Amino acid sequence: MALLANHIAVVTGAGSGIGRAIAAGYAREGAQVVLLDVNADTVAEAAQEIRKAGGKAESFALDVTKRDDCFALARQVADKVGQVSILVNNAGITRRNAFTADTETVAKDWNDIISLNLNGVFNVTQAFLAPLRAARGRIVNIGSIQSFVHLRTPSSAAYTTSKHGVLGFTKALAVELGKEGVRVNAIGPGFIETNINANVRATNPTLVQAFVDHTPLARTGKPEDIVGPAIFLASDLSAYVTGTIVMVDGGYRTV
Repeated sequence: MALLANHIAVVTGAGSGIGRAIAAGYAREGAQVVLLDVNADTVAEAAQEIRKAGGKAESFALDVTKRDDCFALARQVADKVGQVSILVNNAGITRRNAFTADTETVAKDWNDIISLNLNGVFNVTQAFLAPLRAARGRIVNIGSIQSFVHLRTPSSAAYTTSKHGVLGFTKALAVELGKEGVRVNAIGPGFIETNINANVRATNPTLVQAFVDHTPLARTGKPEDIVGPAIFLASDLSAYVTGTIVMVDGGYRTV
């Protein structure tokens, strides 16, 4: 039997990259997937790909920074699709400006990144909390190696702060919701080749090579590398796992 059969899974930031790969992987394991993204066109394309492959998928445009919209969307999903039992909080952005950069630039980075990467996780989780509690569901938050460390410049203090916050939020919810049977875990990707870092890969190959040289597996990651751990944490294979983060970084943090 498929590992996620009879589940309805919501994935944010599902129009591209890690979110898109997770949504497709969940569909292959039998879940009905609800793909959310701020870009209506790309998320619709992602859902269509899943349906063409024989999976079940619906897509909706959502800006996770808009709290009221998150709650309205949760009601719409309940009416149109059904009771959500899996939530993947993946939507996020990064910037490469150091804290010592132009004051206004750094302030804008802080507001934008915290609003999306941390407050967005809070907003969507609260919006879908009732069905997740009713279903004794599973929440998977996408953290980062920067849930633990701050990478050398060029890197954003706001991004590191947001991903530390995601890990703290994961642990807090795991404790609060554990007795209700809701499991809450995180995944900590390393350098994964996605649209979010396409510019860095194109313009700063030296930085990318530094990541590779520091990584025991000696390569960057692909979005597909996140899919297996995401399936594990959403399935009964991880029935006694909560409050932890699964690192998918090629061993970066061990060196």
